[in-house]
Amino acid sequence: MAVEEEGLRVFQSVKIKIGEAKNLPTYPGPNKMRDCYCTVNLDREEVFRTKIVEKSLCPFYGEDFYCEIPRSFRHLSFYVFDRDVFRRDSIIGKVAIQKEDLPKYHNRDTWFQLQHVDADSEVQGKVHLELRLSEVITDTGAVCHKLAVRILECQGLPIVNGQCDPYATVTLAGPCRSEAKKTKVKKKTNNPQFDEVFYFEVTRPCSYSRKSHFDFEEEDVDKLEIRVDLWNASNLKFGDEFLGELRVPLNVLRQSSCYEAWYFLQPRDNGSKSLKPGDLGSLRLNVVYTEDHVFSSSYYRPLRDLLLRSADVEPVSASAAHVLGEVCREKQEAAVPLVRFFLHYGRVVPFISAIASAEVQRTQDPNTIFRGNSLTSKCIDETMKLAGMHYLHVTLKPAIEEICQGHRPCEIDPVKLKDGENLENNMENLRQYVDRIFSVITKSGVSCPTVMCDIFFSLREAAAKRFQDDLDVRYTAVSSFIFLRFFAPAILSPNLFQLTPHHTDPQTSRTLTLISKTIQTLGSLSKSKSASFKESYMAAFYEFFNEQKYADAVKNFLDLISSSGRRDPKSVEQPILLKEGFMIKRAQGRKRFGMKNFKKRWFRLTNHEFTYQRSKGEQPLCSIPIENILAVERLEEESFKMKNMFQVIQPERALYIQANNCVEAKAWIDILTKVSQSNKKRLAVYHPSAYLNGHWLCCRASSDTAPGCSPCTGGLPANIQLDIDGDRETERIYSLFHSHMSRLEKMQEACGSRSVYDGPEQEEYSTFIIDDPQETYKTLKQVIAGVGALEQEHAQYRRDKFKKTKYGSQEHPIGDKSFQSYIRQQSETSTHSI
Repeated sequence: MAVEEEGLRVFQSVKIKIGEAKNLPTYPGPNKMRDCYCTVNLDREEVFRTKIVEKSLCPFYGEDFYCEIPRSFRHLSFYVFDRDVFRRDSIIGKVAIQKEDLPKYHNRDTWFQLQHVDADSEVQGKVHLELRLSEVITDTGAVCHKLAVRILECQGLPIVNGQCDPYATVTLAGPCRSEAKKTKVKKKTNNPQFDEVFYFEVTRPCSYSRKSHFDFEEEDVDKLEIRVDLWNASNLKFGDEFLGELRVPLNVLRQSSCYEAWYFLQPRDNGSKSLKPGDLGSLRLNVVYTEDHVFSSSYYRPLRDLLLRSADVEPVSASAAHVLGEVCREKQEAAVPLVRFFLHYGRVVPFISAIASAEVQRTQDPNTIFRGNSLTSKCIDETMKLAGMHYLHVTLKPAIEEICQGHRPCEIDPVKLKDGENLENNMENLRQYVDRIFSVITKSGVSCPTVMCDIFFSLREAAAKRFQDDLDVRYTAVSSFIFLRFFAPAILSPNLFQLTPHHTDPQTSRTLTLISKTIQTLGSLSKSKSASFKESYMAAFYEFFNEQKYADAVKNFLDLISSSGRRDPKSVEQPILLKEGFMIKRAQGRKRFGMKNFKKRWFRLTNHEFTYQRSKGEQPLCSIPIENILAVERLEEESFKMKNMFQVIQPERALYIQANNCVEAKAWIDILTKVSQSNKKRLAVYHPSAYLNGHWLCCRASSDTAPGCSPCTGGLPANIQLDIDGDRETERIYSLFHSHMSRLEKMQEACGSRSVYDGPEQEEYSTFIIDDPQETYKTLKQVIAGVGALEQEHAQYRRDKFKKTKYGSQEHPIGDKSFQSYIRQQSETSTHSI
């Protein structure tokens, strides 16, 4: 979800690798070990949780998490918990990284010391405050100064133990005084509207003087401040919970008698550090936070048109897309936005066919075809990941789940056998697993996505034309991707492909490693199978599969997925599980009377229907065919005083659902919108609030069938080629070109050097593939001009924003360190430009 700014959309995403924790404090019992897990939080909202690692003080997680961040946040936090079966899980410590500090740790493994979790420091949210100072003349003619403090509203307060009933205390504090007042409690909201005014007498009456409108005693005012504390009213015996504070010195009223601003809440400074930071252990993290600032489409036209011509440029190495692959240090860095860009514009097959054909022409040995980490191989990997994820799930997930649950011993290395295990039994267990997975893969050809088949067809044709004497190359060119880089890695690490929620246990992981090795070798069609294995026990095990039927099955499968003119994929469409999980739903109100309460249910979405049941595996209590979904939209929080709610609108009623967190809510809305996007009866308007007490809360219409009052957001189209923001990907490509400008210029020099001398290229230029220096130079000139124009637009936008933005506004409250840093940068930029 993009955050809209004037003329610009801002996208935030984060990719996290949670490595391991070290030296956690011992458990205060005889065992001393702990059962620990780690959570990822946006401020205090949990968005991800790792598996539990049992009986360890140095737990290894090795888990990856990616999400689009749908809202503003101040801290990315990580909590390490100790599971307690009988009581509430206890927090060992946390790592909290301020948003503005995330670039410091960008894409590098970092050890962070765990810090103590103190309720007084767990702060989020902002407050809107107004101060007004006025003179009051008493009956005796004396003058005193009164201060009016108005608490207007708060936003984004935390939900503590499932509830937020906030109130504020307002204190006028000084060296010799402390006078406190309190607002009313606002029930069940973390965005309370207080709008209450409190009056304080600031100075002692003094003789009235017209000479100075505010002739109060200077030293008094300099020492006075207003303190606002936010609290969560609690019925528990422990008392109310502190949510944060702000302190405003009264000298802000020197320039004007009225002052109004938004403030970020701050933690209370207790000044007490009971333990050294190292006492709680440390956590290894790798965090990649990206922020894309995307203009409207017209700004990107020159660069977009240049990129879209890439597949038709002769030679393709002189195209803008290929140039990006040359200047990026890592090919993966260029492949991700390029593939998404070409998928969006329906040009991924011609582009990959062109760069694959060029790579095949440069390959001397058919045995090394597509074996390097080239731009071609990285682009095909990325395409398979995007277009083939559902195919991978429907093919492998049932078999992987069976292996994880069965837990049958499959170790075939005699050195690693455990006591009581039998080598022959283990070999038979492993053989059955390999047979099962081999069978589901080789029978899945009809389900392979069309875009993958079209790419495989072009690889097969290019390889067969280049190496006409090698009859197997048409198979190995395709198998090097579908087996080596698609199925085998997914079997080896199923959690990275969402086939399992977490890393598998060591025994299952070893079983999957052995299966992956065997499947990889079966798919490779190499002449000498036993020579493929370094380990003698693997060569011995492979004898089970040295039959012609396995090679024939692989060839038939490869023929099917790399043939041209395939059938309409819808004719073989089967129900594919897209997403499932627990959420809370409101009763749909089929009965005329009675309470419409909220219940936890297991939701399941396939490409055919959306269902819910009491728990996983049970019969559905309700089934909504995809064609009956008319719209999927967020539900305003005020409807039920609940966060993260959305509605699935059907012909007769709307189903109201609450997701666990903002990331989950966005994921469900996106995927439900995708699968229902092409429904003929989709709504153009909807009600953003619920129908309660005989009327719609949004427009007050009394009929429950009244047409909607707000236009539907539209969401994302169902087709994968359109399920990508083309402008966002073009912005990412621009950013990569911009950050590698020195290498673009170096490549330009290399083109000039080769054009002039046409001799052996200089060593410093030899890293670039330049088949046609003149064409490449022409493209580079256009790329540099397009990137320069976009950079000017970004710079102008930053200057305009800098002029318009007010510190203390709702968007940039006082206490916003990232904005203060931005102010400093802009001031420096302005000074340099002057």
